[in-house]
Amino acid sequence: MPVFDAHAAALVAVIAAVTALLRFLPFAVFGGGRPTPRFVLYLAQVLPCAIMAMLVVYCLRGADVLGPTHALPELLAGGAVVALQWRCKNTLLSIAAGTALYMVLVQAVFV
Repeated sequence: MPVFDAHAAALVAVIAAVTALLRFLPFAVFGGGRPTPRFVLYLAQVLPCAIMAMLVVYCLRGADVLGPTHALPELLAGGAVVALQWRCKNTLLSIAAGTALYMVLVQAVFV
């Protein structure tokens, strides 16, 4: 018979409350027909590019250019993501295909 875990239940309740608060907070702060502040509009313009740049740096930080593969799997997969995104404009397709290509390269080609 399962035992009721009060700590786990409290943890789930706190996580649910914080999630709900974060979901409803923008409507409470920026709702009511008021104009959106300029800094929020500015962040909406610059954050997507900044986040993508940070993700590229994060993904390529461990690439060993002087190693046996000369970082070719990372560069080829990254190039495939860029090419697919430029051609198809489908982010999910680009990321999924780039990830699949990288896995094939590191597990079958550059062994």
